[in-house]
Amino acid sequence: MIEFNYETEFKLENEKSLANWIENIISEKGFEVGEINYIFCDDAYLLKLNVEFLQHDTLTDIISFDNTLGKLISGDIFISIERVSENATEYNVTVEEELHRVMIHGVLHYLGFKDKSDNEKMIMRKQENIALSYLRY
Repeated sequence: MIEFNYETEFKLENEKSLANWIENIISEKGFEVGEINYIFCDDAYLLKLNVEFLQHDTLTDIISFDNTLGKLISGDIFISIERVSENATEYNVTVEEELHRVMIHGVLHYLGFKDKSDNEKMIMRKQENIALSYLRY
């Protein structure tokens, strides 16, 4: 089950279609959907989590807590709408596209994709692009 939660004024307009999209990506990779919670928040909310749980005193667009067991994908994905908006401007894409990229990025981590090395980042970006190709902009 995929749930969307809001700690800011932002609200997704198409929750059901996005949940279906995420479920399809997970299924295509040979995994099952457990409980995935998206929490949309602001920079201050995410910074507090970053400091408290990861000891990083920096702004970020996403923090994911992975509760996956075997092939059952579960976890909490916190996304700063402020960071996503600024990144969209920086990367010259729509806020919607950048938001979708960040949303699937968290799930891809749960599926085993990493992004620490340059090679891992390249593979992660390719997987993000494949997933995004299923959405229409």
